[in-house]
Amino acid sequence: MIKKDVTFIAEIGMNHNGNFGLFFELIKQASLSGADFAKFQLGWRCGEGEINRLGQDDVAQIVKCCDYHDIKPLFSIIRPESFTIVEKFNFNAFKIASRTVNEEPELVKNIIATGKSVFISLGMTEKIEPFGKNDSVFYLWCQSKYPLHPWEVKDFPTSFQDYGLAGLSDHSIGIELPLIAIMRGAEVIEKHFTLDKSDTTIRDHALSLTPDEFKQMVTLGRQIKKYRLLGI
Repeated sequence: MIKKDVTFIAEIGMNHNGNFGLFFELIKQASLSGADFAKFQLGWRCGEGEINRLGQDDVAQIVKCCDYHDIKPLFSIIRPESFTIVEKFNFNAFKIASRTVNEEPELVKNIIATGKSVFISLGMTEKIEPFGKNDSVFYLWCQSKYPLHPWEVKDFPTSFQDYGLAGLSDHSIGIELPLIAIMRGAEVIEKHFTLDKSDTTIRDHALSLTPDEFKQMVTLGRQIKKYRLLGI
């Protein structure tokens, strides 16, 4: 059965550039762009003096900003100590990065065991369902290149349902690949989100969408989904 709508995840990640004062504006713009989730990363580049050293107070601030802007918070749990931080919050969903699938499989199993929704990127494994079938687990096709150019796309699903995939975790430039994914049955789209694509602080800005681009993707994606619901 086809779900009624597409879930859009705005991957803010580290596009705050270490300026946690940008949380409010990034989350605001993600919400205005139509995203269902504003996503951050916990456990990556998080050492002393690094760009993404988020603690419990920072997570609480993100949650407050999300509540204010009526968008759901989502965190990639990359290391076991990151899960310890978020366990104190009553989140309904978690994200698993491609590297965590390979590097921390026991962590992934523990997160799945919570019974919460878990989105899992598959960019660094050839297995389609590395943790088996589960109604609360949503596998996302991913190719771990940053950015992913059109001529580098390989083995893109012709039908997401036929492959047991819920959607796409995208590193391509632009909105074309996510829209193709929705045409082919993707129910979840994760896409990097930035306020400034020309920012060179980290590489992710170059493959991210601006608020206007993200909004265009959401609008077109949801219209395409309506056509699919009609059996077209």
